Amino acid sequence: MPDPMPVSAPVLLSTMMDVPLTVPFILERIRTIYRDRPVVSVLAAGRDDAGQPIPQVHRSSYGEVADRALQLATALLALGVQPGERVATLAVNSHRHLEAYLGVPSMGAVLHTVNIRLHPDQICWILNDAEDRVLLIENVFAPMIPTIRAGCPHLHTVVVLGGLPQPMEGVLDYDQWIAAYPSSFQYPELDERQAAAMCYTSGTTGNPKGVLYSHRSTVLHSLASAPKDALNVGERDVVLPIVPMFHVNAWGLPYTCAMTGAAQVFAGMFSDGPTLARLLEQERVTITAGVPTIWMGLLAELDRAQQAGTPYNLSGLERLVVGGSAAPEALIRAFRERHGLQLAHAWGMTETHPLGTVSTLPPGMEPGTDEAYRLQAKQGRTVPLVELEIISDDDHVLPHDGHTMGRLLARGPWVASGYYKGSGRNNFLRLNGQDWFDTGDIATLDEHGYMHIQDRNKDLIKSGGEWISSVDLENALMAHPAIAQAAVIAIADPRWDERPLAVLVLRPGHEAPEHQELHRFLAPRFAKWWLPDAYEVVERIPIGATGKFLKRELREQFRGYVARQTASRE
Repeated sequence: MPDPMPVSAPVLLSTMMDVPLTVPFILERIRTIYRDRPVVSVLAAGRDDAGQPIPQVHRSSYGEVADRALQLATALLALGVQPGERVATLAVNSHRHLEAYLGVPSMGAVLHTVNIRLHPDQICWILNDAEDRVLLIENVFAPMIPTIRAGCPHLHTVVVLGGLPQPMEGVLDYDQWIAAYPSSFQYPELDERQAAAMCYTSGTTGNPKGVLYSHRSTVLHSLASAPKDALNVGERDVVLPIVPMFHVNAWGLPYTCAMTGAAQVFAGMFSDGPTLARLLEQERVTITAGVPTIWMGLLAELDRAQQAGTPYNLSGLERLVVGGSAAPEALIRAFRERHGLQLAHAWGMTETHPLGTVSTLPPGMEPGTDEAYRLQAKQGRTVPLVELEIISDDDHVLPHDGHTMGRLLARGPWVASGYYKGSGRNNFLRLNGQDWFDTGDIATLDEHGYMHIQDRNKDLIKSGGEWISSVDLENALMAHPAIAQAAVIAIADPRWDERPLAVLVLRPGHEAPEHQELHRFLAPRFAKWWLPDAYEVVERIPIGATGKFLKRELREQFRGYVARQTASRE
């Protein structure tokens, strides 16, 4: 009789190499394999008589970007920047920003992209919290430099991207600065787990929180973002990331494109519909990405040009990726039915690096059908290596039936396990022996893995003990021909605790629809008690630095609001 197996047999290790996954791997690909692939930037070349920036196209290549990224790495080393120290950028999307994306992490420092749309006081708070040593700032923001230098004692050096508007003592000109250094650079030994980049959350519920991305997570995210059922990025593509490079690293696209050799086009400060339409046409863009408000502006321009008999030729545009907030089904339909363009949902957060899901159609489902549009309006299925779960308020796993709403959890190799300096511990939990990030979203999951965001936890409306999704109501309202934008918030109700109020922005040339007309428009899709108690028309809905509606401001504006007409809860 053979001897019994030992209780704990030794682990048999593989014979595979243990090669660190680091950003220099991406930089070396564009320096060698993809040197000739183009990089196009639209830069601001002064201002016109009306004070508006004048666009100027700058053409470069991956080879030039790689050489300048290595010059930047050498310059930072000469400046005394140490491994792990933070180098901040306050910059628009451009070839120079791409150089920082690659050069800063490759010399061991941490790239910290800062939101250019924040108030200077908020920018100083973030720079101080991150303890940034160097700031690379766009020349158009140069007037902010005195305020930033006065408010940020840790800041050692300020470098201006682009020509200096006027001489400033102690401020370096980026192009002149890096030109003094060679592009020959010896990469340091980097641990794939060390921080490569840093982003801060938008701070909608308190101070912003820092998230540190590792070299490993950056490389893995780039690999997982590229495949066909993710963002579908390859060497033959021309990609225009309209999403800002300060917003979760432009959804990782600069790294994904560099990894695969896809050409990159950067719109800089210019995100209006006409400029984007021209850029998409002239550069033969195949993939682009942005938030819903960007696509609404582009759609208006495409409609205008088509009605004028001068349509744009966007025949090469294969996919418009939409994220940041939910896109209305009506928007997805409009792009396809009026212009033959595919709007694809993606979902992620600062804490997920950001790509978590992409909405693609399964085999056998015919595009352009009601069923397909319904599915495309969801946020989609996870990309490989990301897991999702939904749980109840008491941390019990909920069924994946497409109807049950719960707190959305995420885990994976590019999902945060904590925040910089240990803040926000309540966002992370253990479930069945595993670490998860609580996204703050309320969502459903169906049996095929399709995830559908119902609301942010703080925006969900609880009426008579039942949940009402403000997102679903908003997307339905924006399908009405008179409504350009809709935001639904909770108002206090003595009987039901909370009831929905719809705040609307009208399309040009349209009158405000009557209350009952809007009720009839929504009634086929929602239970009677879901229908808003009131509809208020405003000139504009406040939009935050990442393109999302600022419902906190709306709730403050309509605090104490009493609806003139009350919907039945029966």
